[in-house]
Amino acid sequence: MALSAFYAVWGLLLEVAIAFGPVPRITWEHKEVQLIHFNESKVSNYSTLLLSEDKNILYVGAREVIFALNAVNIAEKQHELHWKVTEDKRTKCAVKGKSEQTECRNYVRVLQQLNDTFLYVCGTNAFQPTCDYLNLISFELGGKNEDGKGRCPFDPAQSYTSVMVDEELYSGTSYNFLGSEPIISRHSHQSPLRTEYAIPWLNEPNFVFADVIRADPNSTDGEDDKIYFFFTEVSVEYEFVGKLMIPRIARVCKRDQGGLRTLQKKWTSFLKARLICTIPDKNLIFNVINDVFILKSPTLKEPVIYGVFTPQLNNVGLSAVCAYNLSTVEEVFSKGKYMQSATVEQSHTKWVRYNGEIPNPRPGACINNEARASNYMSSLNLPDKTLQFVKDHPLMDDSVTPMGDRPRLVKRDVKYTQIVVDRVRALNGTIYDVMFIGTDQGALHKAISYENGMHIIEETQLFPNFEPVQTLLLSSKTGRRYLFAGSNSGVVQSPVAFCDKYTTCVDCVLARDPYCAWKPLEASCIDIFKEGEMERNWIQNIGGDASSCSEFLKTFRGSSGKLQVN
Repeated sequence: MALSAFYAVWGLLLEVAIAFGPVPRITWEHKEVQLIHFNESKVSNYSTLLLSEDKNILYVGAREVIFALNAVNIAEKQHELHWKVTEDKRTKCAVKGKSEQTECRNYVRVLQQLNDTFLYVCGTNAFQPTCDYLNLISFELGGKNEDGKGRCPFDPAQSYTSVMVDEELYSGTSYNFLGSEPIISRHSHQSPLRTEYAIPWLNEPNFVFADVIRADPNSTDGEDDKIYFFFTEVSVEYEFVGKLMIPRIARVCKRDQGGLRTLQKKWTSFLKARLICTIPDKNLIFNVINDVFILKSPTLKEPVIYGVFTPQLNNVGLSAVCAYNLSTVEEVFSKGKYMQSATVEQSHTKWVRYNGEIPNPRPGACINNEARASNYMSSLNLPDKTLQFVKDHPLMDDSVTPMGDRPRLVKRDVKYTQIVVDRVRALNGTIYDVMFIGTDQGALHKAISYENGMHIIEETQLFPNFEPVQTLLLSSKTGRRYLFAGSNSGVVQSPVAFCDKYTTCVDCVLARDPYCAWKPLEASCIDIFKEGEMERNWIQNIGGDASSCSEFLKTFRGSSGKLQVN
């Protein structure tokens, strides 16, 4: 990317007077819609959520408590477990300069489904992170008290992310008390792996999300499942007076075993690349990533990665949503150029494109059928030349560009914090990606992109005290879809649509909500996914054409002029 574009981050970010992005068509105040709340007195930080669709349970990790709630109605608490810090640990934590009343507590930061019987749970535990196994039948901890270093942050304010893949925990967090040793690791009894402690690998990252994308079972190349990590870190490739932040996507392979001599117990498949989210004609760069959602659906040819971004110097409150095809990501990692460090004048190190010979097998690649055909059966067989190269060149020169080469949505005067995406088939058969985006003021935006641009269907105030949405989950069970939002003060459950709030056909259709349609015979706006069968005479138009409403009224009006329904 041109350096001039990066300088825009430090100069005048905006020379544009217009407001960016569409305005929500309607805003629902907190009391206007049917929301279900859960919170308990003296409990805070409801920021870790895990949804079990099979069991209809929402697990909530808060400060010193784990809850199991009915996912159909979260006001119904099924279990709770108190997980407190001992007085001795609190005292020792306070001696190290931390607040005994706030920081020196146990903030539950990892809730992952290990199997049908156990959750794997970790907490900050007064700056001595600890992990354990939660029995879902008795709802009691196993008392294992495993060392949580590298699995869970020390500091409740530190960034972290984790995902459980085939009973192995992949996590991104800090490995030490000071938060100065960032690590992406796999915790496994057979083959634990981690990143190098080196600036080229991770440079003050702020982790936001991790997820697994499975290899295509119908593919003939024998590819591996891959785990993707998303974070913002301080740039190593560009030097400025201050710290320039860069949004990244990193990737590791599930069957990675580390190297035999070089990179022992370290990733041999760790590669990272820049995520681009810009408006080129406005010279606007969104270089801080706040959250990611990977949309996986049978109706998609490939997964789509949605990210919410803000500029580093966000003095105008801009936010953007960019979407990326997985194939674009894979193209960068499998065929892109690498970067290498280069010493320039006055011994300042920067990174430049590597144009030399690339070892074979390709550094950072997963073991596939092509590698096996050359007798490389696992990463332990890889030659030192390949391993040394990836150790020294973890950063790709090529960047991951968004679909359409620009954001899906740009919005002014708002900071987006969280995102989930649902895939919805409207009555006319068209499929829409519906984005639900949380803000730092406790609101939720619901938006879709359609032929003529972007439309924000509505804004819903989830939390009455305008606190940030810290976590957002989507339950997309057939016939029953909910959103769950976590904040410092509690959890909120919301339906994905408020169709019944629209009392006229025109309002219902103009909402342009793919969940909603006007049911003429009942003269009501209904959620089409809650109905047993869809009927042809329902009225819905995502383009916003409500003329069918008047046509219907003319058809059914009698001589009295009143609506006649048989």
